[in-house]
Amino acid sequence: MNLTTYLQAGYPGLAIVSSEEARVEAEVAAVCADLERKLLAWSSTEGLVDTQEGRVTPCPDPLDALELLDTPFHTDTPRLVVLLRDLQLYLDQNDPQLLRRLKDSLRLAKGNGHTVLLLGCRLKLPPELKHEITVVDYQLPSPEELQVVLDGIIQSAELKRVSRELHESALQSALGLTTTEAENAFALSIIESKDIDPIIIAREKANTLKRSGLLEVIPATTGLGDIGGLLNLKEWLQGRIGAFHTRAVEYGLPAPKGLLIVGLPGTGKSLTAKATAGAFGLPLLRLDMGRVFGGVVGQSEANLRSVIATAEAIAPCVLWIDEIEKGFSGSKSSGSTDGGTSSRVFGSFLSWMQEKDKPVFVVATANDVAQLPPEFLRKGRFDEMFFVDLPGEAERRQIWEIVIRRYGRTPADFDCTALAKACEQFTGAEIEAVFIDALHEAFAAEREPTEQDITAAMAHTVPLAKLMDGRIEALRQWAKGRTREAGNTTPSRSRPARHIDPGAN
Repeated sequence: MNLTTYLQAGYPGLAIVSSEEARVEAEVAAVCADLERKLLAWSSTEGLVDTQEGRVTPCPDPLDALELLDTPFHTDTPRLVVLLRDLQLYLDQNDPQLLRRLKDSLRLAKGNGHTVLLLGCRLKLPPELKHEITVVDYQLPSPEELQVVLDGIIQSAELKRVSRELHESALQSALGLTTTEAENAFALSIIESKDIDPIIIAREKANTLKRSGLLEVIPATTGLGDIGGLLNLKEWLQGRIGAFHTRAVEYGLPAPKGLLIVGLPGTGKSLTAKATAGAFGLPLLRLDMGRVFGGVVGQSEANLRSVIATAEAIAPCVLWIDEIEKGFSGSKSSGSTDGGTSSRVFGSFLSWMQEKDKPVFVVATANDVAQLPPEFLRKGRFDEMFFVDLPGEAERRQIWEIVIRRYGRTPADFDCTALAKACEQFTGAEIEAVFIDALHEAFAAEREPTEQDITAAMAHTVPLAKLMDGRIEALRQWAKGRTREAGNTTPSRSRPARHIDPGAN
């Protein structure tokens, strides 16, 4: 937090947005002590408190508190920092007297070197104050800060000596939580397992992030071996598996920025995002970009800042944005549709993508690149862009083997080569859906699935490629020369699909 610099520069109005009130106040008190500034703190319940002398002046109304500050604000010694808690609740009421009094106080503070500091879990400044108050970035707790919390929990629980590996794993699992949330997760771990359990801590973090509605922790149980085909894409990812290790940093290798995967629905884009986290051995965060955009003015920008702060606190991690074109498609015309909110959020996201120095690997997937603004596709935003086409015959055979094995059957019991030839225009998702359909038929008949069941399911399936032939060709033309092919085979695009003879053995 750069609060020290702002106070030394004489900023009269500052604001810190955080739900960690106690942690913020402790840091503000430490900064004031270092700078030999007197700290006053106000709340509607306590009134105005001199934190050094403990003197309390009852004044539940912020107007009364600001009036009390008129006299000290007219003098230049000692310099004051006045912390106002939850003032946002009063600003929401659009009280003209409060706005006028606050502006007068800020002018007096500027002239004599004092500072008014707003603290709350949200901030929505009225136009009259937008240029009067500067927001100070406040990061989520670092591993060192969380370690203090963890050590306190271990000591209070009187646990036996915790190994260094377990200690580090617990801290890694807690990254992205506030100190209060981390303390709760550590305590719950001890209650449930009688020890520090990183799995329980990670589970609680997943639940906490999910409640926010913006980010969700996805278990990284998938690896590159679970993807059929896409050899070029998998080789590219394998070449970057060690890029997040300490050895890579010592070598001078910058952390990879991310990957954009363009292609048809059902061709394995989302599966690749999950497999990337599994291959890298990193946490996987899924961002719902649609939920970033809120109805309240300023909420969308605040949501994006929260997402970025959480991802960077958890880093190194993989940030997965599915169907990103749906989130940013409105940025081209947002000035006439939403007052420029989409454009501002989009610009902030692009700036972060370009300048981020924390190891957050972004995997974005898109079905319709025509909706994406051109500046989003410029080199430098992502390390690479891949195009995922319909799988070729060899890739479809791989997909059949993976799907059959995934559902507890043996691929050798089926003619995967014939199945691959029979489903020429099918995507990986459609192949899986066909096998599930065959499983249902076999289960109803109380037997194991056969190739005949699979063939019957194929006959009832109209592949997406037939319904979207023109769009697919347009996407291929766009991808040519702009992206890399994710697979190393070119699927047949004109021959009709062949089917297995239901009467064959």
